[in-house]
Amino acid sequence: MGDGEEGTTGSGLDRLASVNLNLLVPLLALLEERSVTRAAQRVGLSQPAMSHALTRMRRLLGDELVVRQGTGMTLTPRALELIPPLRSALEQAARVVNFPSFDPATDRRVITVALTNSTAFVIGPRLTRLLAERAPHTTLRLRTITVPTEATFTDLGVDVVLISEGHFSPYPRERLYNDRCVVVASPDTPPEASALDLLTTQPHIVVDTDRRVFPYSVLEEKGIPYRVGQLSSDFLLVPFLVARAGGVALFRYQVAATMRTLTDLRIEEFPFPLPGLGIDMVWNPRLTDQYFVEWLRTLLFDAAAQL
Repeated sequence: MGDGEEGTTGSGLDRLASVNLNLLVPLLALLEERSVTRAAQRVGLSQPAMSHALTRMRRLLGDELVVRQGTGMTLTPRALELIPPLRSALEQAARVVNFPSFDPATDRRVITVALTNSTAFVIGPRLTRLLAERAPHTTLRLRTITVPTEATFTDLGVDVVLISEGHFSPYPRERLYNDRCVVVASPDTPPEASALDLLTTQPHIVVDTDRRVFPYSVLEEKGIPYRVGQLSSDFLLVPFLVARAGGVALFRYQVAATMRTLTDLRIEEFPFPLPGLGIDMVWNPRLTDQYFVEWLRTLLFDAAAQL
């Protein structure tokens, strides 16, 4: 490398000496929260102190960063560009400062997983058992949700969200385990009856919701007749009712297979092709302890390995 190149690199780093790097943490909070009040609460500053920091950040970067729009705030194009590299830089700095930050043998944190009650039914017991073995002093908190919202992903109390592949996520996602829709029926149904026979001859137990369960639109498109005999507002109650009271239902295989360990239940494949219903992991974007994230990611994969 020539003298000119070395001098350029050195001067770039040297200029950081004149920058107050303490501004970077509140800057990221402000860009992610899009609110001076919420950003101040997040980093432990008073609102006037955060407003003063914003003034200094605007002067430093030569950009307004956030501008008022109606009743809320919006980010400038420059601010939007800053979020990924700024978050990455601060995560790396946190790893340097906090290393090692997570010791499963001694850590006493509360590990929070947001998921539907059906996903908790499948993965919850396995996850609980593995945590008791590998991180005996931690506490597992399962926060059950119906449909994830932006707050679900960004809530400081949530480490990871487990969601169906059909639900939107504004953040990167990774498949935890695959699932599919199956036909579940009472064990007392005629053994020679096919899945299609069951769907057309047995009364259906259906989740009582405004949203139609997707496979029913497939049945209707193909002109397959069926009759709804019972509605239940509790998703997990459906296969139990089928097993004990008769009838048929369309359900997730992994949930039905778990229920079959508790009560006798007949499971048949859905007679027509359907998209998958996999469960994905989405991590809280504010987590900076990558050692903990990788540890919990491995734990989740191990919990799902036997599915």
